[in-house]
Amino acid sequence: MRRWGIVITLVYALIVLGFLVPVTLPLAGGPGPFSPDFYSTVREMCGWWEMWIPVAVVLSGQAILLFLSVDTSFKRLKPRSHIAVSCIAASMLFALLTFAGLSSVGAAVYGDKFLDIYWPSAAPVLGVCALLWVLWGIPFYLYSRKSVNVITRAVSWLLKGSVLELLVAVPCHILVRRRDDCSAPIATSFGIVTGIAVMLLSFGPSVLLLYKKRMDAYAPRGSK
Repeated sequence: MRRWGIVITLVYALIVLGFLVPVTLPLAGGPGPFSPDFYSTVREMCGWWEMWIPVAVVLSGQAILLFLSVDTSFKRLKPRSHIAVSCIAASMLFALLTFAGLSSVGAAVYGDKFLDIYWPSAAPVLGVCALLWVLWGIPFYLYSRKSVNVITRAVSWLLKGSVLELLVAVPCHILVRRRDDCSAPIATSFGIVTGIAVMLLSFGPSVLLLYKKRMDAYAPRGSK
């Protein structure tokens, strides 16, 4: 199962880097895939270090949740170490979803002024994300520390959270595009892509958890 975890992580990385990152550009009002400037603009985007932060968050979150759920050798360790790591990963992804949702709402309300007021540089953005990370991490840890199915619950909450975030981001994106805002679609397109990325992320651990439950159910029969 560890090998399947590696395969799913690599496939998810290809989806994020090969599909979700480029799709942000036309959503934000940039050139489409059939434009001669599309690929040069995508290469330029890949040179922005800020872009790699959310990419690293979703890829690391996928890997952590997958390997925590498939590697049964960790059973001998203390449960608190498992809960701490899973809480860090899940709250990190929830913080990203929350930031993306709030950014979409802010862009819908303030329009083009939103980026100038609330996204003036990377420092305040990272500061808000770190604060959201802590705010999500504390209640998640307190709620999950006595649970035996932390990964299952985290994946279920992430799937529901991503759907809710998309229900916010998509209408906001339609609103800013209809107003012909210039920079506001950047925030809403980030919200849409983030929601899709976390939604797809949730399916990897879900599939392996179901497969693992089926294998565990077959194990007693084979031992007879």
